[in-house]
Amino acid sequence: MSDINYMSKEGYENLLKEIEQLKKVERPGISKQIAEARDKGDLSENAEYDAAKEAQGLLEMKISKLEELLANSRILDPSKLDKSKVGILSTVRLLNKKINREVEYTIVSEKEADLKSGKISSKSPIGKALLGKKKGEKVEVNAPAGVIAFEIVDILT
Repeated sequence: MSDINYMSKEGYENLLKEIEQLKKVERPGISKQIAEARDKGDLSENAEYDAAKEAQGLLEMKISKLEELLANSRILDPSKLDKSKVGILSTVRLLNKKINREVEYTIVSEKEADLKSGKISSKSPIGKALLGKKKGEKVEVNAPAGVIAFEIVDILT
């Protein structure tokens, strides 16, 4: 059995839309490619057919993985979360002690992570280090660039 995947309502709805897109648009497109390749004759030497069948297998595997993720997902209600410590959907203001600069991240599920919009995975090095910590605590993160020290300035949500 897989781990429970906690996410925002928006992330859950985006996952539903992605699965629907794959099933209603991508799947029929690949079926059409297979049919067109089959119409071209001998399947034993038909590279288009082989490529389309492989693409179909990959698509079905992706759909299956996303459906499993969806089945194991739970929507979190931000209004019911403990704001005294960092958890999933917490927005945290941190002070990077090395460069003396503040950064702000929202801790989200792996599927919702998007660094450009300030959303980091709860399973990333920074996300893991922050979970369960309180305002004022210091954390050290083992990152590819070395150890980074942060202080939690505020937990906004």
